[in-house]
Amino acid sequence: MTEKLDLTPSFHFFNGLLDHRAADHGESPHMNILIAASEALPFAKTGGLGDVCGALPTELAKLGHEVTLILPAYRQVFDAGQAIEPTEIEIEVPVGSQQVRGRLLRSTLPCGTVPVYFIQQADYFDRDGLYGEGGEDYKDNAQRFVFFCRGVIEAIRQLDLKVDVLHTNDWQTALIPAYLKLAYAGVPPLEQIRTLMTVHNLAYQGSFWHWDMLLTGLDWKHFNWQEMEFFGNLNLMKTGLVYADRINTVSPRYAEEIQAPPLSCGLEGVLRHRSADLSGIINGVDYTQWNPATDEHLEANYDADDFAEGKAKCKAALQAEMGLPVEADVPVIGFVGRLAEQKGIDLVADVARDWVETSQVQWALLGTGEAKYHELFAQLAERYPDKVAVQLAFSNPIAHRIEAGADMFVMPSRYEPCGLNQLYSLKYGTVPVVRATGGLADTITNASEASLAAGTANGFSFEPYEKIALSEALGRAVAAYHDRPLWNRLVEIGMRQDWSWARSAERYIELYEQCVAGAVCT
Repeated sequence: MTEKLDLTPSFHFFNGLLDHRAADHGESPHMNILIAASEALPFAKTGGLGDVCGALPTELAKLGHEVTLILPAYRQVFDAGQAIEPTEIEIEVPVGSQQVRGRLLRSTLPCGTVPVYFIQQADYFDRDGLYGEGGEDYKDNAQRFVFFCRGVIEAIRQLDLKVDVLHTNDWQTALIPAYLKLAYAGVPPLEQIRTLMTVHNLAYQGSFWHWDMLLTGLDWKHFNWQEMEFFGNLNLMKTGLVYADRINTVSPRYAEEIQAPPLSCGLEGVLRHRSADLSGIINGVDYTQWNPATDEHLEANYDADDFAEGKAKCKAALQAEMGLPVEADVPVIGFVGRLAEQKGIDLVADVARDWVETSQVQWALLGTGEAKYHELFAQLAERYPDKVAVQLAFSNPIAHRIEAGADMFVMPSRYEPCGLNQLYSLKYGTVPVVRATGGLADTITNASEASLAAGTANGFSFEPYEKIALSEALGRAVAAYHDRPLWNRLVEIGMRQDWSWARSAERYIELYEQCVAGAVCT
């Protein structure tokens, strides 16, 4: 493999930055961490990225580290209900041939201990959507996020932030590692900042036409197959993969899957080359928001010590709310998510059409997506109102009530970088039925004699992306449901497992330490 050593810049061993802080007793050194993201709860969200970047900073701060979060000042940010203060700090950065100005705003995460800065630039961010509207991306997304990436670095200078590790997320912030290595090399203290890039979903790469390279301000010599070019386009995801000091994804299995087609999405070359620097960390769950013992959206609260009565009340309430017959002995299969093939909704549709004629189960589905699935499930619900209930919208309260009131939760995804609903389901005593891919494979242990005996079984899984495989897995789940001692054991195992952000945050600290003290890209 030596002929591929020139895929990315050379490496040298770097250490010493943290030596003066290293503890004599083996504890983690104090770190200054800046997280740059395009979305974070409660300020702005379109998907799981917002969940991660809203929860992780608080957990890192609980571990004793200095954490700062920086986001674009979208229109959505001002509707989040958090106090946002202006600052006197203005920034000005080059975007192509222009000098573009912005202003910094300040707030905190709800925990009150993590400062949040927003880069305000009305022409770029004062819009209804984050990345686009009406199913179409904004045509100037390259320009918008070139500005944001350069603005993050300028904000470090203007705020005089001490930063050991700059944690970037997906293509929207993927230019930051390249800027630090190329545009700010030899510029103290920026030259000492190390970078981690988290890939939340490799399918979204920030691919733009080649002339957008001019917007970056970086030398054209970097527009080549080894660095920033991908099939004639400027590819921001690839750029980050090349230049970040460490790379991680949101589950160990997904970190393996993206190194080969089809989930590599064409980037297997650079990912295999960086495989020594690539790892996976399962996303955590914010149990302040997702906990049946305290969830204000539920008919009754319950926990792992006493779940039978509370869960039965939640099931009856869900059946009534969704217009299904209130029948305690009929299993309810829940689904919450996008009605799109990535989520396996085509398999769900195929199985549901068969099962409404042959099986005594109920389906409770919530979500929006492709028009053909809207029509299909609406027709099923109309024809079989005693077996199929669908809400073609998104409602956070109803999502909570499906997690609590369903008996099992189906997630037959084509691919799933991490997944959160299966983790919510475990906490709520709703047994997951999943396809063994990505984070679903890392978190759900298929119920078998061996796993049940070992006390590790927490759901049902299958591998082939086929209707018959999903039907068989659901069949096993329904059979187990009618064996109450077995089912209660599965429920209890899942409810007692800890998928909190606390454990994931500790893994991120390990990665940050590797960024600072390990082999880094120059």
